Amino acid sequence: MSTEQKNSKKRNDLTKLALSIVILVLCNYLGSFLFHRFDLTSEKRYTLSEQSKDIAKNLKSTAFFKVYLGGKLGAAGFVRLRDEFKEILDEYKAYSGGKVQYEFIDPAAIDPKNQKDVYHQLYEQGLVPFNLQIQDKTGNSEQIIWPGAVLSYKGTDMAINVLQTQLDADQETQLNNSIEALEYNIDNAIHKIDLKTKPIIAFLQGHGEPDSLHLAGAITALSEYYDVRLLPINHQLNGLQLCKALIVAKPLTPIDDKDAYIIDQFIMRGGKVLWLIDELYTPMDSLKLNGITMAFPSSVNLDDQLFRYGVRINNNVVMDMQSGGIPLNTAFPGEQPRFQLYPWVFEPLIANNNSQNLIVKNLNLIEMNVASTIDTIGQPGIKKTILLRTSKFTRLLNAPARIAVAMARLKPDPQQYNQGFQPVAVLLEGKFESAFKDRINMSDDTLKLLGFKKEGEKTSMIVVSDGDVVINDVKKNEKYAYPLGFDKYTQQQYGNKDFIVNCMNYLCGDSALLTVRTKQLQLRLLDTAKAQTYRTQWQLINMLLPVGIIILLGIVLAYVRKQKFAK
Repeated sequence: MSTEQKNSKKRNDLTKLALSIVILVLCNYLGSFLFHRFDLTSEKRYTLSEQSKDIAKNLKSTAFFKVYLGGKLGAAGFVRLRDEFKEILDEYKAYSGGKVQYEFIDPAAIDPKNQKDVYHQLYEQGLVPFNLQIQDKTGNSEQIIWPGAVLSYKGTDMAINVLQTQLDADQETQLNNSIEALEYNIDNAIHKIDLKTKPIIAFLQGHGEPDSLHLAGAITALSEYYDVRLLPINHQLNGLQLCKALIVAKPLTPIDDKDAYIIDQFIMRGGKVLWLIDELYTPMDSLKLNGITMAFPSSVNLDDQLFRYGVRINNNVVMDMQSGGIPLNTAFPGEQPRFQLYPWVFEPLIANNNSQNLIVKNLNLIEMNVASTIDTIGQPGIKKTILLRTSKFTRLLNAPARIAVAMARLKPDPQQYNQGFQPVAVLLEGKFESAFKDRINMSDDTLKLLGFKKEGEKTSMIVVSDGDVVINDVKKNEKYAYPLGFDKYTQQQYGNKDFIVNCMNYLCGDSALLTVRTKQLQLRLLDTAKAQTYRTQWQLINMLLPVGIIILLGIVLAYVRKQKFAK
């Protein structure tokens, strides 16, 4: 090759290099104005919803997340949860323009002298620890982890617990549900801090409803979103005027026609109602004192009204083999009491049975007590959605029904529990017809003057056939309320609180936040039986195939090089 040819080639190479640098710089400059993230997963697991993107873009100041999942985690599932948490925070950081910042902290790495104080502080902030059982070659061990984060935003700290514990799901499913809920939990925390004016919702009072102590769990949870009040109507026509939603929770005495009329017209004007109604009266004091009680019909004067809206709560008692427990004394007379927990079929643990509705998706089991079934009525223009059903192994007792503690000692016969899934919670949506349409004997002009509406605006309501779903236990002889959904006998936390909050979020128009719950991540687990059977085969393939490819590639390159330079 002549000198001139060498210089020409050199100039061409330098020109190509300079042109490549210019193109690279230009692409980076244009990229600073354009933003797009590519998600090649089938379920778009790394793509934020439009709701989340808007929240990230509209952040007023820096949102800082302290995530307590740093360090060494003793289970692969929790490592995956940590990695997914980091991935989604990176998404928020990208869409927020850097206003989302985060730090992963290992609580176990804290100085042991201060560790107890730090753990107490985390618990006081609202984080819930998890006792992880680890099995390895050295045996069994335990590790306390804090699967959550603390968000600092606008001068406010908000705890985010990300582990979705579900009693009817294995650990892998729980962790997958926790990953699904990460985006919702982050949105929810920012939304609660961002709330400026809270809508007013009210618990109806004046008809034997539970007091504030027995509603403390629900009031505390709902107060994060709403201005919660205990409200007796007292026949005042404008008694519900300021309310966005009403909760009718386990009235024990009849609601007279005047209060029922006010509730009806509240619905006609677009008001939302969560009905938590016990169709049967079951004195539980009698069960505790005498070991036996009766469940008998006790109308609270709402049957006709609910029928007109599209549902009927039946006069029966649900018995479900998927149930909570009741403590019974197993000691002989004269001995020290020994209590043992027996299944109590009158306390069904309700699952959503694969419902994809925003209200109940991914919820833990919901604890009920002496519930009834619900029938839907064919009212035109009303959309009906079953939210909750009993398990497949259900039995029904028509009222009046005898309930005795001794029944807990009898092992349930599955052949008798054969009445299948029974609805116990229904969502109704549409334009409802007034329950008083044909009951008021006045002229149309007079009714118009009074503001009476025969047909309402489009609205929604939820009917649940058990009032106890919203009531928390109270410690005996003390003014201390257990958390809503906490079973003091089994020490389990059920999903009652989340269910009530989701119901009100949906009814009050906060469903945009709940839509984030619809994101599903497919759980792709190995078939453990096949993995064990073909373990050696795949180990050999994993070891030999890459080595063989490299050797083959080396032979091909050597052959090509030899052919090229041999000429």
